[in-house]
Amino acid sequence: MKYTYTEKKDTRSGFGAGLAELADKNPNVVALCADLIGSLKMEKFIEKAPERFFQVGIAEANMMGLAAGLSITGKIPFTGTFANFSTSRVYDQIRQSIAYSGKNVKICASHAGLTLGEDGATHQVLEDIGMMKMLPGMTVINPCDYNQTKAATIAIADHEGPVYLRFGRPTVPVFIPEDMPFEIGKGILLQEGTDVTIVATGHLVWESLVAADELEKEGISCEVINIHTIKPLDEEIILKSVEKTGKIVTAEEHNYLGGLGESVAGMLARRRPTRQEFVAVNDTFGESATPAELMKKYKIDSTAVKEAVKRILEK
Repeated sequence: MKYTYTEKKDTRSGFGAGLAELADKNPNVVALCADLIGSLKMEKFIEKAPERFFQVGIAEANMMGLAAGLSITGKIPFTGTFANFSTSRVYDQIRQSIAYSGKNVKICASHAGLTLGEDGATHQVLEDIGMMKMLPGMTVINPCDYNQTKAATIAIADHEGPVYLRFGRPTVPVFIPEDMPFEIGKGILLQEGTDVTIVATGHLVWESLVAADELEKEGISCEVINIHTIKPLDEEIILKSVEKTGKIVTAEEHNYLGGLGESVAGMLARRRPTRQEFVAVNDTFGESATPAELMKKYKIDSTAVKEAVKRILEK
């Protein structure tokens, strides 16, 4: 395999490292948290710039309003709480106070998807990508590992406009090079192939690389693309790939309704109709278990990606 790893880290720690770097690089960056400093790894930012940190408490809607107000003064607010509380609980505030007027607020959402694990269905948001990508002007980013999350955190500070940055709780392989540039809206071709295109996001990128490696031993050649930015979608990298393979599998830790797969399917329907298989949660809530157990049960692991590839090749 071209990409290997020597350690595992949680992507939320990548966010914390990126935010701490921004404390030194950009004096306009301010951080707000809804009583989850440790979970969002915001301690180093607070150490470096305590005067630019606001502990809002368990008042997420108020946090979004404060962030919108701070953005009017020229500040670049980064809000921090769980993905469920960053979207479902505060959707009206985001729509009315941030998205509608294009406020320069960065909504940073940890503990996304099933891999939140034992906290269970009430906290395992699986519809957040769909909710946020439907807001006009909202950029939606879902990086795959620690290094990419750190790079994305730094990059969004220079992007004008609202951003939803999604990351997670569990430790996952660190395989993206630390010096790889992060460009909003540009997918990354990780592995070339000829039989099928696998387009993945977030934690499913590594699972897709594992699947592609195992499939190669069976004589199946997979092209693997990392779509870290779901909106705006890099249509050209996907179209170029499916022109070659004619088949596509999308893989994500999200409900298949409203996620990456539907964005890709809609684009392909408009520009180049292509056979597609979805690796995603099938219109259901999660439950309490370990991340690995949940990924296996809800069919969003490397085995599920392999099965999807074989299904589409048999059609």
